[in-house]
Amino acid sequence: MNALDVQGLTKKYPGFLLDNISFELKPGRLMGLIGKNGAGKTTTLKSILNLVNRDGGTVRMFGKDFLANEEHCKQQIGVVLGGIDFYKHKKLFQITDVAKRFYQEWDEEAYQRYMKEFSLAPEKRVNELSSGMKVKYMVAIALSHNARLLIFDEPTSGLDPVARDDLLMLFRELVKDGERSILYSTHITSDLDKCADDITYIKDGKLLRSAEKGEFIRSFQHLKEPGEAGELTLEEIMIRTERRAYNV
Repeated sequence: MNALDVQGLTKKYPGFLLDNISFELKPGRLMGLIGKNGAGKTTTLKSILNLVNRDGGTVRMFGKDFLANEEHCKQQIGVVLGGIDFYKHKKLFQITDVAKRFYQEWDEEAYQRYMKEFSLAPEKRVNELSSGMKVKYMVAIALSHNARLLIFDEPTSGLDPVARDDLLMLFRELVKDGERSILYSTHITSDLDKCADDITYIKDGKLLRSAEKGEFIRSFQHLKEPGEAGELTLEEIMIRTERRAYNV
């Protein structure tokens, strides 16, 4: 049973169409969702989670239709989306006290472990945190209720290189036992070179390709220049694909 099945996902906005997006995420896999800013990555994630009303398509989590079983499915997912902020003068422990009430399987021991691992002090106020520390706090919340599917939108944005690398190592550990899966949108493709199993590429609202990372990379080698040796990286694939649209 797949952790996530997305079929024909469609969302229309004035001037933008997320058009017929389909992919699947197997248990124990980390999928990178790539595309330039404005390609439709965040719209895809919000449509999956029913944070925006989709115009077409189906989403299944753990074999269940998401819309028909939304509350059940949301108990089993952890989500970190960009652009979500907290009350600036609240202390972290106060926010946690509210957040944990929503989860039937809240794991206080895991929460305390991640807070310590991320060097987050419960007495700190939100306005005392750097952008990177805010991301770490949201990740700690997402990891503390035994979620089987983790959905992250640009989770390493704002983190320094060492903190980014630590987070990527944590992601690999989380999927290693085959119990959890991660869907992870980013424009920092070098992160995915280190940690992704699968890549899904959205360009201008359309699915360009979704495949195992090695297969994905091999399928874009036609973009190489004559005489170039070695495989193109994810970054090179994305840059060359996007530039072709503008004949650069």
